[in-house]
Amino acid sequence: IFAAPSMTGAEKSHPDTGINSVQSYQLSKNPHFTLVVKESPDGNKYPELVLEKSLDREKQNSHHLILTAVDGGDPVRSGTAHIRVNVTDANDNPPVFTEEIYKVSVRENLLRGSLVLQVKATDQDEGVYAQITYSFSNVPDNARTLFYLDPEKGRITNTRILDFEDTHKYMLGVEARDGGGQSAHSKVQITILDENDNAPEVTFTSVNSPVAEDSVPGTVIALIKVRDQDTGENGEVTCHIQHKLPFKIAVSSNILGISPIFMIFK
Repeated sequence: IFAAPSMTGAEKSHPDTGINSVQSYQLSKNPHFTLVVKESPDGNKYPELVLEKSLDREKQNSHHLILTAVDGGDPVRSGTAHIRVNVTDANDNPPVFTEEIYKVSVRENLLRGSLVLQVKATDQDEGVYAQITYSFSNVPDNARTLFYLDPEKGRITNTRILDFEDTHKYMLGVEARDGGGQSAHSKVQITILDENDNAPEVTFTSVNSPVAEDSVPGTVIALIKVRDQDTGENGEVTCHIQHKLPFKIAVSSNILGISPIFMIFK
């Protein structure tokens, strides 16, 4: 509390006695402070500033008050002092993330060390109480070795090449902690998008060999299985025979979600 005296018609220390001495004190109207006037054993009155309503630095970081001392003389004389109350910060605000759940989609085969996402939390306190550090919380082991979170900037980068065929979605927990120990939590959902990085795999599951020369057209020569680990259009496969041979590829009707592929006589 800082008090700056500004006297009008009286000195700071009142030299008069009796009725001419200080008789009362008045405090400018405000919502937080009141004045209590007490009397010392020698009969002198002195004021005490009392806090009536809690302060909030984030709403108002200082308060300006005027204390007036009035004597009992005729004419009445008074003196004033300006009081400035500076409100220091307390760690009464936790960090707050800008998003409850951060969502991002990235392509697999993203270069190592690339920025995946940046989380952000703010704190209304000041100084050390507003200094935020970030860390992972409740993160699967495979994700903890795959992603790195910068504790100061909140930047999430990949430490290894991503692979859609390994895992196509990660859910990471992130914690923001201020210098006073208060914390907040958010989640990061990372979806891996498929790239056409897998060639089709062709296997012959059944082969009729040898083949009789008098086999009729439509005779099944081989049953073929084709598999592509990619998804969507990247996983769609078409089959054809490269050279001019007396065979063709045929696909039977879908059975239990599977379309068998046959190589037959033309």
